Amino acid sequence: MKREDISTLPRLVQDYLQSLERRIHAELTILEYASDLRLFFRYLAQKRGLLAPDADWDETDLAALVDTAFIRRVTAAEASDFISYCRNTRKNNPNTLSRRFIAVKRFFRYLTVQRHILEVNPMDELDPQKTGKSLPVYLPLEDCLNLLRTVEHDMENQFRERDYCMLTLFLNCGMRLSELCGLNLVDIHKNDTMRIRGKGSKERTVYLNGACTAALRRYLAARPQDGLKAEDRDAVFISRNKRRINQRSVELMLEKYLKICGLEGKGYSIHKLRHTAATLMYQNDVDVLQLKEILGHENLSTTQIYTHVLDKQLKEAVEQNPLANVRVEISEAEYQDSIIRMMEEKLGVPDTRTPAERLAFLSRDDEKDKETEEEKAARIEFIISQILPKEMRDRQRAYENEMNKK
Repeated sequence: MKREDISTLPRLVQDYLQSLERRIHAELTILEYASDLRLFFRYLAQKRGLLAPDADWDETDLAALVDTAFIRRVTAAEASDFISYCRNTRKNNPNTLSRRFIAVKRFFRYLTVQRHILEVNPMDELDPQKTGKSLPVYLPLEDCLNLLRTVEHDMENQFRERDYCMLTLFLNCGMRLSELCGLNLVDIHKNDTMRIRGKGSKERTVYLNGACTAALRRYLAARPQDGLKAEDRDAVFISRNKRRINQRSVELMLEKYLKICGLEGKGYSIHKLRHTAATLMYQNDVDVLQLKEILGHENLSTTQIYTHVLDKQLKEAVEQNPLANVRVEISEAEYQDSIIRMMEEKLGVPDTRTPAERLAFLSRDDEKDKETEEEKAARIEFIISQILPKEMRDRQRAYENEMNKK
C-alpha cells in the first residue's frame, strides 16, 4: 500500500494511522496496518451486502461505505470470520494472520480507549492468533560466495559495483531492506562506521569490516553524480533513473541473480540475507547481546532465534556422523529381562526366580489374591509407569501385544 492510498480509507482509520505516526511508528508498520484495515473493511462491506460478490475491491470507495455507524456494528464474530477468510481463502501465513489480527484489535482499542466512540471493544472476545516459531531461512556460506561471484563476474551489468556493494552490506551488516534504501552519504563516516535508521526511527551505529569498506569505496567511485534530483543527491544507492533506489528494484536485482546462479526457488529473499548475516556471525562466536545491537532488535528474544539455528545444526552434524548407524540391538528377550531387573531394583524384590516367575511375582502379592484380571493389569501398568520412561513403556506394550497375537 502506498502513502497516498491512506486518503481513500474511512475517516476514523485515517485518524488512527495519524495517531500511530505521532507515536513514531515505522513507516512500514503504518502502511501494513493501513493495508490490513483496508482489507478488513472491504471484506465486511461485501459480507454485509454493500458490494456485489464479483465487485472489484480496488474500485471500492471505502470512505463512502464505512462510516461511524458501520464501525459501531462490527462484532467479534465478523472479525473471526475475516481471519478465517485470510487463512483459508487468501492463504496467509501465521505471521501475516497475527499482524492482521493485531491491526484490527488495536484499531478498535483506539476507538474504545482513546476516542470513546465505543463503550466495549468487541475484539476483546477474540483470542490472539498463535504463530508457530520457525527457524529463519538463510544462505549457507557457499551460496553466499556463489551469489557474490555471480554479480562480480556479470560484466554486462552497468550497475555491477552498486549491486555487489548492496549485497555485501546485506550479508555483512544484517541490514533491513528499508534501512539500505534509506542510507544517505552523511551516514557513512570516516572511522569505518555507518549510521542506520531502523524501525521506529531508532538509530544505531554499525561498524564496517574490510569487505564493506572496499565495496563502498569502489561503488562510490562509480556512483552517478550528474542529473540527480535535489531530494536524492544525498542517497547512497542510485537507480538507473537517477533517483534514490526503491525497495522493489533491490528485490528484483536479487531475484535476477538468484536465478542466474541456480538458487531460485529456495525461499531466499532480501530479508533472508539479513538472517544469513546474523546466522554467520553467531556461528562464528559473536555474542547474542552484540548481535542484538548489530541487528537493531528491541528485544533479546527476537535475536535468540539464531541460537536455535546452531542447535539444529549440531543435531544434524551428529546425525551425519558415519558411525551413526553402527549399532548393536539387544534381543526382545534381553530387553524384557532388563525391564524386570529394573523393576526389581525399584521395588526391592530379590533376584531368585526365573524371568517369567519374577514378572508373575511383581503382578501379585498375598493381599491382592482376590484382584480381578482388570485390576491386576491396571496395577501392573501403574507400577511400570512409575519406573520406566515413556519410550520403554511403549516398546514393552508393543512387545506384549505381539506376544499375545502369537
